[in-house]
Amino acid sequence: MYDLPSEEVGESGLPDLFHPLQSELLRLTFQPFTYSSERVLAAMDLNIYYDPNNTRRYKRPDWFGVVGVPYFEEEQGLRLSYVIWQEGVNPFIVVELLSASTQKEDLGETEPEPNKPPTKWQVYEEILQVPYYVVYDLDNTAFRAFHHQGKRYQELQVPDNRLWLPHLGIGLGLWQGSYQKIDRLWLRFYDASGNWIPTPEERERQRADEQQQQAERYRRLLLENGINPDEVADE
Repeated sequence: MYDLPSEEVGESGLPDLFHPLQSELLRLTFQPFTYSSERVLAAMDLNIYYDPNNTRRYKRPDWFGVVGVPYFEEEQGLRLSYVIWQEGVNPFIVVELLSASTQKEDLGETEPEPNKPPTKWQVYEEILQVPYYVVYDLDNTAFRAFHHQGKRYQELQVPDNRLWLPHLGIGLGLWQGSYQKIDRLWLRFYDASGNWIPTPEERERQRADEQQQQAERYRRLLLENGINPDEVADE
């Protein structure tokens, strides 16, 4: 049912629930250690306008990350789109989540048509020259990564399903776990120690667990010294 035709000309069926959840997890864990959070932008389903001579042309990645630009646009706050000739910085990494209707274009297997806009692969490789391009195959739970070298993409090896991004001080890998109550393999970022970068919700939960453990240690210490913790609490 994913690719049932849409009533809109040129539009495929609506995305499944996995796409926005996966993109949101990438956004929440994209925390480069080599840039301040105020100079990092992560976006999902945001139009990238790439050609100042054809201002209606755009591509809309499932997710992309940019470093070295302000999180908020100076004049209007939250961006309505990402305009390359205004921002002056191209995305550093783009992630596309493969589906039956888009897989060939996402993997650069479709031939460009005369007098038609370039394909996604052409835009990412030739025009924007995005340093890292990643595609995730939901059905086969595997991802492929491409690095821009010598004007072309070269596929990288991803041992243990992990890709290190030295310029950012973080890596991207497959994590088996529960996000939004859905247990499966997810793409998310990890730190230099190999630990998965927590989401704000996970960080708050970790903080609460640490506080509870600290309270329990304090309670045991009082009991070991013959002090009733309940009496201390009542004072």
